[in-house]
Parts: sequence; structure tokens; C-alpha cells
Amino acid sequence: MIYAKITGWGKCIPPATITNDEISQIVETNDEWITTRTGIKERRVSHVSTAELATVASQHALACAGIDGSDIDLVLLATCTPSTMVANTASLVQKNIGAQGAAACDTNAACSGFLYAIQNATAQIQAGMIKRAVVVAAERMTWYVNWAKRDSAVLFGDGAGAVVLEASETPSGLLGSKTGCDSTDRNILHIENYGTDMNKYNPTGPSELLFEGREIFKRAVKGMSEACDDVLNQAQLTLSDIDVLVPHQANLRIIQAMQQRLDINDDKVMVNIDKYGNTSAATIAIALCEAVEQGLIKPHSNIMSAAFGAGLTWAASYIKWGERTTPINISDAKLPDTDKTGLQLIEHAVKACQ
Repeated sequence: MIYAKITGWGKCIPPATITNDEISQIVETNDEWITTRTGIKERRVSHVSTAELATVASQHALACAGIDGSDIDLVLLATCTPSTMVANTASLVQKNIGAQGAAACDTNAACSGFLYAIQNATAQIQAGMIKRAVVVAAERMTWYVNWAKRDSAVLFGDGAGAVVLEASETPSGLLGSKTGCDSTDRNILHIENYGTDMNKYNPTGPSELLFEGREIFKRAVKGMSEACDDVLNQAQLTLSDIDVLVPHQANLRIIQAMQQRLDINDDKVMVNIDKYGNTSAATIAIALCEAVEQGLIKPHSNIMSAAFGAGLTWAASYIKWGERTTPINISDAKLPDTDKTGLQLIEHAVKACQ
């Protein structure tokens, strides 16, 4: 049997931050209110495009795997904030990393996007259609934020993470997966004034992310937990077999509720929402990289991951890590410098929302 082994991993974190105290200069809130309700202390704001974030993360993942872009057969980009719709943003990432001729495709399942994309690329490798893929998740969620509304202003951030998948005979990579969508309540989390449903000749205002927090909380905990149970059954594993839980970083309370429902100890859960906020599809990709960097993921670790996003999409994945937890090579790829602070980067958007 052919498996899709993770051989490389990399991330791209924009340098500019906005702390909770700085957010309180924009909307009526404070650090205690944000921290106790979300677990977030700060978030990153990108001064570059989604494509540039995705490119740098992919370059780090390729170096980590010890291969070149020319070795890649597929570039799959998970994002709900593409730089361009036509041509797709993945095609620009493909060009930037030198993956000439590789298939390039964007996929949008919102916060579940990275796990959807991993499933897609794994299936193509297992079917023998391709041998190597870059799966990258990149988001500029701050582009959608209405800075006049506290609920959305405090939650979201920007960033990217990527993995390289390679065909292997060793049982590793994605070994169990469950994806789905509960579209009956898709309006509780959506972006208005965006897409071809809007009248472009009669603008109705800026695009804005709208959500019903309490309803999302209930559905997120239930949906992710049940998907994890399904994946455990597929893989014939028990919760005691799981070494690391890497959940979507949307809200610390959701993570804790899911952790409690699955009865998983704190030392097995990867949490970095305090540093980055909710970066949608990129949260799990970034968290996976940092779990390796911090030694939480060890050789042959059993990893459970779950996400819930707009649509309402959901996903859970069982990933078996390989033997290597250190990069083969280190890339010097980085974002261009910026002399602006996080608040300065959003200054125009804040004024437009007031």
C-alpha cells in the first residue's frame, strides 16, 4: 500500500503584532475581557499578500524535506482569503517555489481547509496519480475584519503553514480522516458583500465576517468531537493511543471543551492561540509545525487533529508521524521587512470602519 508521508514542514508568521491592549485603542474592550473569553493575547497582521505568506511557508517545508520545488507534482492551497480568484493563488505559489508544471489548486473549506487539503493530496498519492505534494494553508483574516465590532476585531490574525507529502511504503501520514459539512445552518458564520451574488454595480458596503458565537461554540465542540470518534474507529485506536491533539485554534474555550469531551490531558494538547489568534485554515498548519519545534511531536507520534469552519464544514484527521523531527535543510526564505507596526498597518481600515 502507498502512504503519503509528511517529510517537510514550515511556517510563515508576519512580524507585526497587535496586542489586546492595542485592540482596546480601537474598540471598547480590554486584555482581561479578550483573554478570559478567547485565550488570545495578540495576533499578527500581514503587510504582504496571502500568496507571499504561502510561498515562504512552502519554501521552508521544501527545505525541511530536502527537495526542490521542481520535484513537486501538486501545490494545494487551503485559503478563504486568496490573493486572486482568477488566476487561482496556488498558481502563483507554484511559480514562486519553482514547481514548474505541477498542478495548482485553491481549496476553500474555511477553518477546516488544511485538513480537507491533506485528505485530497493524500488520496492522489495513494491512487498513484502523484508522488509529491505541497499542502499549504495561508490566510489574511484581518482583511475581513470590521474594526468597529469587538467580536470580530479581537479574534483573527494572519499567517501560513505548509507540509510536504511524499509517497512512501512506510505506514505514516494521514491514516484516518472524516470530513463533512452541516449546511443547514451555514448562515451562522459567513462573509457578506463578497462573491458574485453581490451587485457589483450597486455596492452595499465592505465585506464583513459575521458569526453567532454561541451557536458556533456548540456545533464546533460536538462536530469536532464526533469526527474524532469516527476517525478513532476507522484507525482502530483508543484515546489512550493518541500522543498529541492539534486542534483548530479558534477559541481556547472550544479547545478546552473538546479536550474535556475527549478526556485528553493538557500535556498532549497543542495550543498557540494566545500568540496568533484565529488564522482560519492556517491554524492547524502552524500549530503542527510548532508542535514539532517544541518537541511535543516525537518520532512515530499518533496525532489527532480537528477543525470546524464556515459552511459549516468540519474535519478530523489521524496522522502518524514519521521518524524524523528535524529539518534536512534550513531555508533562508523570509518576508520583506516592514517598518510599520500592527496598528499602523490597519490604520486605513480602522478609519473606513468608523
